[in-house]
Amino acid sequence: MISIICPFYNEEQMVPIFFTELLSAIGTINDEIEIICINDGSKDQTLLSIIEQKNRLPPNIKVRILDLSRNFGKEAALTAGIDHARGDAVIPIDTDLQDPPQLIPELVKKWQEGFDVVLAKRCDRSCDTWLKRNTAQWFYKIHNKLSNTRIPENVGDFRLLNRAAVEALKQLPERERFMKGLFNWIGFKTAQVAYTRNGRKAGESKFAMAKLWNFALDGITSFSTVPLKIWSYLGFLISFFSFAYSSIIIVRTLIYGIDIPGYASLLVVMLFLGGLQLIGIGVLGEYLGRIYIETKNRPIYIIRQEL
Repeated sequence: MISIICPFYNEEQMVPIFFTELLSAIGTINDEIEIICINDGSKDQTLLSIIEQKNRLPPNIKVRILDLSRNFGKEAALTAGIDHARGDAVIPIDTDLQDPPQLIPELVKKWQEGFDVVLAKRCDRSCDTWLKRNTAQWFYKIHNKLSNTRIPENVGDFRLLNRAAVEALKQLPERERFMKGLFNWIGFKTAQVAYTRNGRKAGESKFAMAKLWNFALDGITSFSTVPLKIWSYLGFLISFFSFAYSSIIIVRTLIYGIDIPGYASLLVVMLFLGGLQLIGIGVLGEYLGRIYIETKNRPIYIIRQEL
């Protein structure tokens, strides 16, 4: 069996288009298919549209609907789908059709060749804006320099995981989840399939720049403590220069006498050090916040009903 995980959030317009494309793509696959739709607290008619599509499908295609109690976010919705997937292979896919379902047979073929994980890599992102393409590239470079868990560039959540990889992923207990990092942390024998990223067929993206910024911070703080080390080294460096400069002042005072202090330079130094301290506290706060959330041990998601 192959499980296809489809998270939905306010995608009422995309639901019928997505199902049409998906059914066309999986028609050539001989394995049993289950489609797991996660309604991540949609405020429009997404859930009713999914149910309508489910009722229209032939009985040989199983559709399971997980209706979450509220919007928990895409990472939690993916986790819900992975936890409930029964397939020997599991394929998460975005429902905006920027990741083409037509690639699924190629992912399955690679899996049948013996690979545990098959990544779908975007070789062409010309449909994205210049800002989105470049900020994504900057994120991958920064993350991979800071973290021991490398994330392949231009690879999203669209991939195939075999049952062993899925069971390994289910052992990771984080509440604040960065799925791209978790997918790669577990390892396993991996292959890649290249594709061209498409534009949205309908609706609007749910990821504004502010959300993408917070998402990037989650990725870095989830898999690296280098930002904390940077501030330790920076504090040591500033202390060293401060000690050296104070030694110079003492020597000058002993030789030339007391100099008239400069108010402007003193103010600049105070503001500079105050700014550094606040940034350092902010970095520390990011990690403390994650610890605070993890220690609560709340469930990652709550299912209102399963249909």
